[in-house]
Amino acid sequence: MVSPSSDDNAAAAVVPTPVKIIVAGGFGAGKTTMVGSVSEIPPLSTEELMTTASDGIDDITGVEQKKTTTVALDFGRITISPHTVLYLFGTPGQERFWYMWDELARGAIGTVVLVDTRRLDSSFSAIDFFERRSIPFIVAVNCFEGSDDYTEDEIRSALAISPGVPILFCDARQRESSKLALIRLVRYAMSKLPEPELASSGA
Repeated sequence: MVSPSSDDNAAAAVVPTPVKIIVAGGFGAGKTTMVGSVSEIPPLSTEELMTTASDGIDDITGVEQKKTTTVALDFGRITISPHTVLYLFGTPGQERFWYMWDELARGAIGTVVLVDTRRLDSSFSAIDFFERRSIPFIVAVNCFEGSDDYTEDEIRSALAISPGVPILFCDARQRESSKLALIRLVRYAMSKLPEPELASSGA
C-alpha cells in the first residue's frame, strides 16, 4: 500500500473560500444570461413569463422582445482557483423588486453592474445603490447586437462613474467573457480590503 505524499495531503487540505458576488443592473441588461453562461452547476433561475400585469409598470423600451423577467434572484457557482469559489446572485431588474436588493447584497464582497448601452438610464439606480452602501463594483458593458458603440471614457462620463471604478466590455453570453468580468471584480474588491483582511484571506 502506497502512503499518500505530503503534497497529496496538502492538496486534500485545501478548502476553497466561498465568496459572494452580486450581478446587478437594469431590466434586460443580461444578468440571468451572465449567471447562466458562467455557472458550473445548473443555475437556479426565477424567471417568469411577463404578463399584462406588468403593462405600464415595467419599462421595456429598447428590449421589446423580452418575454421573461426575474422575479426573485438568479443563482450560480464558479470555481476560479483552488482557493476561491464564487457564489453568484443575480438581482431582479425591475423597480418593483428592488426591495430585495438589500438582502441579496448582504455579505457580498462586490458587484458586477451590467450596462446595456441601449438603455443607459436604467443603470443609474444600480450604480447609486452600491455607491451609497460602499460596496465595491465594476461596470461591465454588455455588448448587445445592434447597440451603439461607446468608448470607456464616454460610458464613464455618461454614468458619472468615479475614475477608480473599472469599466470593461463583455459578452454575457460567453463563458470566458463573463468569467473575466468576475475575476476583474474579485481583484478590484480585494484591493479595497483593509490590510489585515487582505492578509487573512490568503490573497
